Amino acid sequence: MDWEAIRLSLRLAASSVCLLAPLGILLAWPLAYGCFRGRVFLEAVTSIPLVLPPTVLGFYLIVALGPLSPVGAAWESLTGSRLVFSFQGLLLAQVVTNMPFFLQPLVASLGGVDRKLLEVASTLGSGRGGVYFRVALPLAWRGLVSGLILSFAHAIGEFGVVLMVGGNLPGKTRTASIAIFDQVQSFDMAGANRTALVLLGFAFAVLAATAWLRARERPWA
Repeated sequence: MDWEAIRLSLRLAASSVCLLAPLGILLAWPLAYGCFRGRVFLEAVTSIPLVLPPTVLGFYLIVALGPLSPVGAAWESLTGSRLVFSFQGLLLAQVVTNMPFFLQPLVASLGGVDRKLLEVASTLGSGRGGVYFRVALPLAWRGLVSGLILSFAHAIGEFGVVLMVGGNLPGKTRTASIAIFDQVQSFDMAGANRTALVLLGFAFAVLAATAWLRARERPWA
């Protein structure tokens, strides 16, 4: 069992969720309640990691974070190290990759909030931000929790983007999914099976938790 890779996966997933949650909460408001021309474009951009092949997404992230890009050049000038093939670059890549897994359950849950409650809160003097953060978001807490769980779980098991952006550096970018790949490549099937079983059990627990939360949202549950 490659515990170092598993610990790195957990650290990466937790860090990505911490960065993803505030940004996702802000984006969920216009996606759930917005009525503007760019809404379809915003929804498509935030959902594209769901359908784009990981190699394609990883390639564009390398271009966006590489030393020749403005982001990569600024990072290298500030820190003296490159953003690609580093934990920090991998963290940014995970935020982009897991955004739809956080947004979709939250937006769906926000859409199920009774609009009358929002209108009442608005008439009582709450601004749009107050209505969202004090009324809509607390009522959609199950969608928020589901988004946190799903994005965390997907970050644990992500392979393609992680390999392209982070490479395979033990202790720095070598996650559990890459460890399984290496174990299979070296014909260590027993080790790969042990690591895979850990991820399988984790995935089952995540799906069971999200299914329970969705069932609780139904009025007949």
